[in-house]
Amino acid sequence: MAVEWRFTPEDVARLRFAFSPMWELVASLRVLRAPGRHSLHLPWLRAVRPRLREVDLRDLFALVPVSGYIPDFLTPPPDTPLPDFAAELERVRATPPSTAYEEMVWVQTPDPAALRRFADDPAEGVRRVAGQLREYWTVAFEEFWPGIRALLEADVMWRARTLAAGGVRELFADLHPGVAWHGDRLVTAKSCDYDGDLGGDGLVLVPSAFSWPEVWVMYEPYLPMLCYPARGVGTLWSDGTPCTPEALAALIGRTRAQVLTALAEPGSTTGLARRLGLTPGAVSQHLAVLSDAGLVARRRLGREVLYRRTPVGESLAAVC
Repeated sequence: MAVEWRFTPEDVARLRFAFSPMWELVASLRVLRAPGRHSLHLPWLRAVRPRLREVDLRDLFALVPVSGYIPDFLTPPPDTPLPDFAAELERVRATPPSTAYEEMVWVQTPDPAALRRFADDPAEGVRRVAGQLREYWTVAFEEFWPGIRALLEADVMWRARTLAAGGVRELFADLHPGVAWHGDRLVTAKSCDYDGDLGGDGLVLVPSAFSWPEVWVMYEPYLPMLCYPARGVGTLWSDGTPCTPEALAALIGRTRAQVLTALAEPGSTTGLARRLGLTPGAVSQHLAVLSDAGLVARRRLGREVLYRRTPVGESLAAVC
């Protein structure tokens, strides 16, 4: 069984990247329910489980089973490269009750009573679910989002460079073992069958930390989307700062050496600040000096600015 999309030249031209805090939030519900399947997120689980003892997540757990279908209205495809959680929550809250009901009936849940309550009044069910999403985000996710976002930003930059250098074939060559490019078709191994044209809408590629190790797909009537595990997700909860070569530290200063070595993957000012335990202002000053010296370059991605090492910066960092 597989999902197969056929691409026209226009679809290839409209291939684009985005990421979604709502997708991460909903996917993390499965991590809460089945930690044994997602052991790399155990540090996050240990931090948030005590906080959730008094939080009512019954409706969310009913709609998001450990495996199988999740109602699509809970995870709308990103409509901008860098959506924020508040905007995505409003999209969930605006779901027509009829749509929510039609999608809810496909869920295989261990809590049928909760789904019956949702089915009795879908409009109220959507309001309840939106409220639970908001509370869950505030209690268990919001403080961790900057680090997660930095990981997703780095993946997008990596994939964008791969696409620019090697085209669509190279992009999909290592995206995921279950994803394969065949001429003008993208085939994704899934537990459902779908075969269709993209119809000029292109495809949105969404890296994810909490969907690991699976790929998720969405198709008509929604915008076609493929969600895949982000590169480097195994390092998301790692402690400590990158190694700092003594020779490099002596040359450009220890903190600037830390910033330069941390840019083994592209990152934002806030992501680097969180990782290195510095203020965003301090990181910004060091990045400015490294940029003036030709060691890093910057690129705007939506409202975010990401930094990467230049070839000169790569050579200098190689003294590690």
